[in-house]
Amino acid sequence: MGRLWLDAKTMRELGHQVVDAIAERLVRPWDATPIIAAASPDELAARLAEPAPEDGRPFDELLRRLDRDVLPFMTRNEHPGYFAYIPGSGTWPSALGDLIASGLNMDVGSWSLSAGPSELELVVLDWFKQWIGYPSHAAGVLTSGGSAANMTALACAREAVVGAMSDRLVVYCADHAHSSVARAARILGFRPDQLRVLPVDERYRMRPDALVHAMDADIRAGREPLFVAAVAGSTSTGAVDPLPEIAAICKERGVWLHVDGAYGAFAVLSERGRATLRGLELADSITLDPHKWLYQPFECGCLLVRQGHQLLNAFEIVPDYLRDAKTGVPREVNFADYGMQLSRTSHAIKVWLSVQYFGLAAFREAIDRCIDLAQHAEERIRRSDRLELVSPAALGIVCFRRRTDGSEDEAERTNAHLIRALSRGSIGFVSSTRLRGRFAVRLCVLNHTSRREDVDAVIDHFEHAAVDTRAAAPAPVVRHERDARIEEGWLGAPRVDPDVVRSLPLFAELDDRDVERVARIAREVRFPAGAAIVEQWEVGREFYAIVDGTARVFKDGKEIAEMGRGDYFGELAALEWGASFSYPRLATVLATTDVRALVLPGPFFNELVRDAPSVASRIRHTVRERMARA
Repeated sequence: MGRLWLDAKTMRELGHQVVDAIAERLVRPWDATPIIAAASPDELAARLAEPAPEDGRPFDELLRRLDRDVLPFMTRNEHPGYFAYIPGSGTWPSALGDLIASGLNMDVGSWSLSAGPSELELVVLDWFKQWIGYPSHAAGVLTSGGSAANMTALACAREAVVGAMSDRLVVYCADHAHSSVARAARILGFRPDQLRVLPVDERYRMRPDALVHAMDADIRAGREPLFVAAVAGSTSTGAVDPLPEIAAICKERGVWLHVDGAYGAFAVLSERGRATLRGLELADSITLDPHKWLYQPFECGCLLVRQGHQLLNAFEIVPDYLRDAKTGVPREVNFADYGMQLSRTSHAIKVWLSVQYFGLAAFREAIDRCIDLAQHAEERIRRSDRLELVSPAALGIVCFRRRTDGSEDEAERTNAHLIRALSRGSIGFVSSTRLRGRFAVRLCVLNHTSRREDVDAVIDHFEHAAVDTRAAAPAPVVRHERDARIEEGWLGAPRVDPDVVRSLPLFAELDDRDVERVARIAREVRFPAGAAIVEQWEVGREFYAIVDGTARVFKDGKEIAEMGRGDYFGELAALEWGASFSYPRLATVLATTDVRALVLPGPFFNELVRDAPSVASRIRHTVRERMARA
């Protein structure tokens, strides 16, 4: 044997050391350390950066070094006060499942090499299908997480519906869809004008009417609706899109319906969750994340496809060097043919072990307790005269903030300060989001360790903690200088009179440098009376500021506003939602007199909003107002 093989005695000794070290960390008192601890890259490099050693070192010494220089600088995901982002509280049996899979170095890509682990994955997938109401002929694959599952779903849909990529295909999602949808579209070659980000209703759900209007507009323009990404538990609010209505629209039009249930789909295990998720079973494909509400260690995701053969047809490729692993027995599944990975470990063992060990009742109880705790948080917030409820409890998520007497910017600074102050201790850890442009504190109850007193402690902090207005002051803006040679060349020649830029209220507080930038990039355009400057649901990233003339704004055929000199529109379509994708036009603007306007391209507009605080403040205010009626 070579030096890399260890005898059983040594394996056991090292294993005992590791298990003892992990257990000691997991059972520390909750107030022993902050929930989140970080260090600067320079500090960590000073601790860890070094050449790889030529000779080995004692294992206990390496564990001590991990304990001193690595493990203290991370979040305590298991902490009962961890309410930020999407908490991830695993279970010990599932962690041991990962140890088994790694210790035996399983490769669950082909049946011939891993028949037992492959069958176990089929068993786990059958559980998932039964829980959500999918037919027995559905198929699936365990993935690294929801992001990989969403991309696998989009690739499967494209292959099943049209085959080769086409510039005519369009993907639809609501503006609270997970960013992985945009990332998947970008990776798979969809251009920015091939994804529609749609507005949501008052409960932050996709609007079926907006979906229909957007599809109709695309069909009129010669495009082909392909894929709708609905949500079963949005990351920001826990909202569930109206799945039965969306499913009916997709079925009528032959469009693939995918439901991203990475956050909320496993709530079907509880009675309340199943009622909330009505219609989930109607989807063509569903993303699940066992490392969320099924309490598995990272990583563990899943994609299920209703017509199982479509998943196989989308990914199966059998080169000559893998023909020995291919069999003709129907139940002998090669999971490498159902997704992007050829070599893949077993994610099923940890799921199977933990469910078998605890039983489903324990998971159902944990899910119900999380829903109860979020509702308790909502009740506390509603009773408080110092707190404002921004979004009610939904699948364990509630959004709120401390009330202030000042502007929206002051509310953001105050609540951001309270979030930072909380994160420095061991009471709780929360994150933030924006809902219709308004800053909100987001409390997500997902950990099975969380208790009522943990929720109360966090609410108490936001209700009573003092705010140092100096500490809550806005951060200074970092200016990035452009190459002076570009400024001096022909590319720097102004295309618009800088005085025209300065005359518009939106740009009135810009310094001379930024005025010159706007003047250089903007185009001056003219529209005759009666012309449609933009039309609802069309695609475009330009931002418009009216210099002269008047216009009327129509939404769904009804006039909602009049505009004149200094007014602007197109900011929602120009602002980037994610991965260069954005909203379609959400209203029609008609010129009522001859109109002269400045037009800024979307990428430059995003840059200006990022760099110029005065413009950013006005645009944020406008977005809040217009999203409220979108």
